[in-house]
Amino acid sequence: MKARVHVMLKNGVLDPQGEAVRHALGALGFDGVNGVRQGKVIELDLADGTSEADVTQMCEKLLANTVIESYSVEIG
Repeated sequence: MKARVHVMLKNGVLDPQGEAVRHALGALGFDGVNGVRQGKVIELDLADGTSEADVTQMCEKLLANTVIESYSVEIG
């Protein structure tokens, strides 16, 4: 079974990488982009019996810094 974890900075947390991407897009002529938030996707190949609750614990303990990041989990 596979799980996909999406991790993003919370609203209100400065995103210098996102701002750099927005600036670079503008420099390339893509003027319609007002803001960029950059995150990460983590794909996990899970052993049988691993639950969504287990993946949530992984996120809380290691995969996301829950002080400044939010996350969502897809199992499938």
